[in-house]
Amino acid sequence: MATGLRRQAGAEAVDLLVAGLGNPGSGYVRTRHNIGYLVVEVLAGRHGYTRLKRGFFGLYAAGEIAGRTVGLLQPTTFMNASGKSVAAALRKLKLERGALLVVHDEIDFTFGRLQLRNDGGHGGHNGLRSVHELVGKDFDRVRLGVGRPGSTDPDTVADYVLSTFDEHQDEVRELVERGADAAEAWVRDGVPALATPAGTLPD
Repeated sequence: MATGLRRQAGAEAVDLLVAGLGNPGSGYVRTRHNIGYLVVEVLAGRHGYTRLKRGFFGLYAAGEIAGRTVGLLQPTTFMNASGKSVAAALRKLKLERGALLVVHDEIDFTFGRLQLRNDGGHGGHNGLRSVHELVGKDFDRVRLGVGRPGSTDPDTVADYVLSTFDEHQDEVRELVERGADAAEAWVRDGVPALATPAGTLPD
């Protein structure tokens, strides 16, 4: 099972927290940087969550996945300040980092590659950088490959992740669904659930 401490008391007793990173606002809805948001939306739909409501500097709801009580969070602080939302949720829910899964875009992976792992460096991802600064390291995350532009120029990279996918919407949807599959596997079994080559789920 995914490790982590259950909230000790209060109305919102939650075992685990899944935070999908992205930017708020209609202009960012289908951009590469918002794939974490999309995974959270799929999880909420699959498991009959009530509509995410404002809380923890984001949109939040709690429900049940694989027999565990799981909070779903979309930080609305904008990507560069994602840690503010995640830290507030962990603090209020009285959860340790071991109970946290962060879902985010990964430009160092080709489109469609997926990996569930225990943290590692932020690799220049400003959302992860913010979480590291305000929460610390040693949490689990799902990395969803969105590809990389032809240039390493920071402005070019920023424009790329804030642009919509070039891939067909069915391919994007499949990747988002696989990201949700990975999050469900983490809820059931933790990181070893995907201790298979990146991009695959165990049978």
